[in-house]
Order: sequence, then C-alpha cells, then structure tokens
Amino acid sequence: MAGHSKWANIQHRKGRQDEKRQRIWTRVVREIMVAARAGGGDPTTNPRLRLAIDKAKAANMPADTIKRNVDKATGNLEGVNYTEIRYEGYGTGGAAIIVDTMTDNHVRTVAEVRHAFSKHGGNLGTEGSVAFQFKHVGQIIFAPGTDEEQVMELALEAGADDVITDDDGVIEVLTEPGEFEAVKSALEDAGLTAEVAEVTMRAENTIDLAGDDAEKMQKLIDVLEDLDDVQAVYHNANVELA
Repeated sequence: MAGHSKWANIQHRKGRQDEKRQRIWTRVVREIMVAARAGGGDPTTNPRLRLAIDKAKAANMPADTIKRNVDKATGNLEGVNYTEIRYEGYGTGGAAIIVDTMTDNHVRTVAEVRHAFSKHGGNLGTEGSVAFQFKHVGQIIFAPGTDEEQVMELALEAGADDVITDDDGVIEVLTEPGEFEAVKSALEDAGLTAEVAEVTMRAENTIDLAGDDAEKMQKLIDVLEDLDDVQAVYHNANVELA
C-alpha cells in the first residue's frame, strides 16, 4: 500500500472499532468459545485461545466474562455452538475480499454476506477464488516516528520474518503465526506500543482505488464488518478516501 494511504486506512479502522466497542465484545466472545472448543480451555497450551483472551483484555472485558465463555466452550456451562465459515469474493475494481464468520446459522450468514456484496457492487465468489492472494501472518504495525532501528533489531532477534517501513514512516513487522506472540512480547517489553498487533490475512499485492471506486469499496467493507456474524474482513484494496 502507499504510505499515507496505509496510515489513513489504519486510523479509519481504529475509529470504526472505537465506535462499535460492544460489537467487538461479541466477536471476541465467539473467538474465545471457538478457540477453547478446538484446543481446550488452558491458554498456556492453546495459543489461539491466548490471543483471543489478549483481545478480550484489550477491549476491557471482565475476567469473569472471559472465564464464563471458556467454560461454556469446554462443556462446563451450556452455550451456543458456533461454526467458522470463510467467504471469498470481489469488490469494486476487482479487489479481492475474504470474510471470516462465526455463526450458529450458516443459511442466515451466507444470505447476509451475499446481499452485502451484491448491493454494494461486489460479487461473492467460490471457495479458493481469492485466498491465494493472501498470506496468513502475524502483523505488528507502528506509527510514524517510531524508532525503526530499535524495532528492526528487536523484531528480527525475536524471530520476525521481515520489517518493512513505508514512505511515511509506518513500520510493519511480519512474522509466522507461530512466532507472533514471541515477537510481540519482545517489542512490548522494550516499551514499544503497536497501533495494530494481530494474526491476519495479509494481501500479497494491492490495487489502488480512488474517487467513487474507493468510496464504494469502503462502503462494502463497512457493511460487511457490521454484519453480526462477521469476525473479520480482509482485502487487497489501497483505498484513497477524499
């Protein structure tokens, strides 16, 4: 992505998250339950659950709420059974989009996702139609002005794959998913605070969208993210908003 566009997109995303804090709780709860059901309720031996709990704490979720949902997932309390489903499609200008969902009703979910795509100029594709354009990675992003040499030295020493600095000074640390926590901890221990720190699907290449196309694409992304069953939306569009 172009430098200033990447930073603008990060800030837009953070603003959107602040606006819908309650929805973040709902999504984190689902992630905790699916992670605990798949890998057990002990975060010390379940990395995915550990990451979900970290997200919950970052969203100021009470410890008893976290524990209650882990207990639901592991059978100690009655709870809803969520299934993970990934959808792939295309947005404005052929931009690739991945939509990760957790749902207790896949018929409802696919209908809502399909409607969002069709209403906002996109097309829902088949499984595998765009996933090859993304890589599953750990991603840690620092704001312009962060000490690049310090980030690079600490990250690479802790096991990061790459450190990339954009034109405007945004620093992006990339890791294998299994190395994410170690690298993140090393940077945090040094007092470095990231703007974004997550295991994500990162686009291998991006396409630039401006003007009406950029606005349409951003609207589609926002609508998808607002769906109750959607956990995350990934895309390869470099959106230049006016």
